[in-house]
Amino acid sequence: MKIAARLLYLFTSLLALCSCSSVDILNFTIPRSGYSVHKDISYGADPRQKLDIYVPDQPDASKSVIVFFYGGSWRMGSKDDYKFVAQAFASQGFTTVIADYRLYPQVYFPDFLKDGADAFVWVHKHIAEYGGNPENLFLAGHSAGGYNAIMLTINDAYIKAAGGNRSWIKGAIGIAGAYDFLPIIDPKIKAVFSKAEEAKTQPINFVGPNLPPMLLLQGEADTEVDPNNTINLAAKLRRFNDPVTERLYPDVGHIGIVLALAKGFRGKAPVLADITAFIHANTSP
Repeated sequence: MKIAARLLYLFTSLLALCSCSSVDILNFTIPRSGYSVHKDISYGADPRQKLDIYVPDQPDASKSVIVFFYGGSWRMGSKDDYKFVAQAFASQGFTTVIADYRLYPQVYFPDFLKDGADAFVWVHKHIAEYGGNPENLFLAGHSAGGYNAIMLTINDAYIKAAGGNRSWIKGAIGIAGAYDFLPIIDPKIKAVFSKAEEAKTQPINFVGPNLPPMLLLQGEADTEVDPNNTINLAAKLRRFNDPVTERLYPDVGHIGIVLALAKGFRGKAPVLADITAFIHANTSP
C-alpha cells in the first residue's frame, strides 16, 4: 500500500506539471489487451474534430457507450493522452469514445461545446457499427471536460442544434468539473469565455426539471476546481427533483481523481467502481 501511495504521489506530481512524458509513462503501463482501437475518426471537417473508439473484447451485456471529454482548461489536451481512461472503461465492458475538440485560441466558448455535441450525435448515428448500443449512451468528462459533458446534458440547445436529442443521454458523469464558477477571476479562463455573457456560461444556471441522471465525482482536496461546484450543482438538481448522485472523496486532488481510473491506482478512490455502478443502474435492458 505504501508503494502504491508513493507511485500515486509521483504520477500526480508529474501530471500536475503537465509533462507529456509523464502521461506517456502512465499510458505505457496500461494493458494493451482486452480491447481494440479505431483511431482518428472524423466527426467534422476541422483537424481537431476527431475521435478514437475503444471496443472491449468482452462487452458488457448492455453494450453501453461512454463518450469522454478530457480537461485542460479548454486550452490544451489530446485524446492520445487518455488511453488509461479508455482502458479503464473498456475493462468494464464499455465501448469508449474519446473525442478531441477545438481549443482556445482557435475558438472561444461555446464552440468547444458545439464540437462535443457534434461528436455525440456522430456516436449515436455510428456506434452500432463498432458494436456499441446507441440506446445506452453516457457522457463523461474530467475538469473542463466534465464541464462539457454536464453542460451538454443540462443545456440541450447544443445537441438540438447538432441534430440530436437529449433523450439519447442515459446519464452524465462529471469528474471534478466546473459548473458554478462565477465570477471568473483567472485571466486565462476569462479569455476563453470572453465573447459571451458570463451567466450563460454556467451549467448551474440552466438546471430545470426532467434532466437525465447525473453522477458528480469530486475530490475534497481539489485546489484547482472548488468542490462547491459539485455540491452546489447537486443541490440545485435536487431542488428540481432531477436524479443525481454525488461522491466526495477525502484526500483526493484534481489530478488524483482521474488518475484513480488507471490500473494500479484504483485503491486511492473508487472512481471506476462508482462510474460502473452508475452505468449499470441506468442502462436499458
